[in-house]
Amino acid sequence: MTAATPVHAVEMKGVSKSFGGVKALIDVDLQVEKGEIHALLGGNGAGKSTILKVLNGVHVPDAGTVLVDGKPLTEISPEASRRAGIAMIFQEMSLIPTLTVAQNVFLTREAKGAFGLIDDRAAERRAADLFKMLEVEVDPKATVGNLGAGQRQLTEIVKAISQDARVLVLDEPSTALAISDVERLFAFLRKLKSQGVAIIYVSHRMDEIARIADRATILRDGRHVITAPLSELPIETMIEQIVGKRSRGLSDVVRGQSSLGEPLLELDNVSGPEKPKNVSFVVNRGEVVGLAGLLGSGRSAIARVIAGIDPVVEGEIRIAGKPVAITKPSEAIEAGVALVPEDRLRQGVIAEHSVASNVTLAVLDRLSRKTFVSGKKLRDLTDEQIARLRIKTASRDSAVRTLSGGNQQKVVIGKWLSTDPEILVLDEPTAGIDIGSKSEIITLVRELAKAGKAIVLISSELSEMLSACDRIIIVSAGRLVDDVSRADLDDPSAPVDDPVARLQAAERKLQIAIQNALAKGEGETHVH
Repeated sequence: MTAATPVHAVEMKGVSKSFGGVKALIDVDLQVEKGEIHALLGGNGAGKSTILKVLNGVHVPDAGTVLVDGKPLTEISPEASRRAGIAMIFQEMSLIPTLTVAQNVFLTREAKGAFGLIDDRAAERRAADLFKMLEVEVDPKATVGNLGAGQRQLTEIVKAISQDARVLVLDEPSTALAISDVERLFAFLRKLKSQGVAIIYVSHRMDEIARIADRATILRDGRHVITAPLSELPIETMIEQIVGKRSRGLSDVVRGQSSLGEPLLELDNVSGPEKPKNVSFVVNRGEVVGLAGLLGSGRSAIARVIAGIDPVVEGEIRIAGKPVAITKPSEAIEAGVALVPEDRLRQGVIAEHSVASNVTLAVLDRLSRKTFVSGKKLRDLTDEQIARLRIKTASRDSAVRTLSGGNQQKVVIGKWLSTDPEILVLDEPTAGIDIGSKSEIITLVRELAKAGKAIVLISSELSEMLSACDRIIIVSAGRLVDDVSRADLDDPSAPVDDPVARLQAAERKLQIAIQNALAKGEGETHVH
């Protein structure tokens, strides 16, 4: 008698998905077994989020099939995926902070008592049973807003399990967790695994992947690269497969050595409300310094403190050698600091307004006489930035929403360059834009450094950071862990006449440096 073919918890076959002309997934296969922790790895833009949103019913694939427990998903919707037993826990948690743990766990599925009234006590008992079954301690009566990050994460998972989830997807679950919470989370996941739950675990933290996962699938540029047991994927091999051989990308950007001047920005033992923690570093005139690290490492927190969005709790910031008290963004602008924020649509531009009104928004006082804005000055400044940044727009009066993503980002940069800053902080300046616009922005960064600006660049795209920066500081848990010269990341064995191979070799070295920095733990390090 022939043995029955084992049924996969999840089987995705030949899945493809495009957005406009961009192919996010190209004929991707993914198989996850029952009682398995399966890591999903890849760099930014590899296709991880897209394939998980297909599984979760958010995106309808252009081609391919999705089977859960051997049964095809004929309807692609979040509700259909939930009915099939799939639960996805996103980085942004869905809990309501003013409700109790039990109320969150059973939200929209409340236990009812006599006369159809909600029975909170019954919900608390059922939630307590679930936490007890999984051997973790969370008070069902506690208000979620009073919980630590670890307990909130566990509450999210129990909420999913309470819906009879047989496939659990976790997207960067340990980002906001302390080491003790990570250990509790891992024990929790192993317990679920022993009960036959299939777990898909997404993380950039490869030391965690090595400890928790049974197998891993790596995507690159929307394609499946490899699926293998973790025993066959040491960290160096994972990095090699993630980076791989890419297109020319940013390898054509001419870095050119800037002439470094005096220290322009100095942070001395600076701490913010939560992050950063005792951070010290210097950026010289004409220098581009990158802040590298994983999601939640504290890179953006450093930018917010420098720009006056978050207060300096301890330590001192000096600009051109003089201590400055920056308590709000207007004081940062006055001191010669400008921040290009991470989220351009929510924080960078007013999409319905014109290019001109956005470019000049931060300097209207300089363009005004008494209460009137000089139309000529406004037009001249806008035209200057359009020409300088090569912004492609029908006119200065066009609404920003009509521009491409790359040109919208140039408008954001133009707005802050209009303030004529000496220090420019760029947080993910090329997120979500095409490779041509990325090259233009990185080239602009190099030109601004050559003109004597001091630049802090935050980017999750390591190739972008390697193309732009003179020095890269690695951040972990709000602290500065390592300081690497860009020249030290060059691989002497890489062919001199092959810029693509040299950039890829440097990216592998930087990836390894970031993973090694994580392994150093929470120790405090000052970088000068």
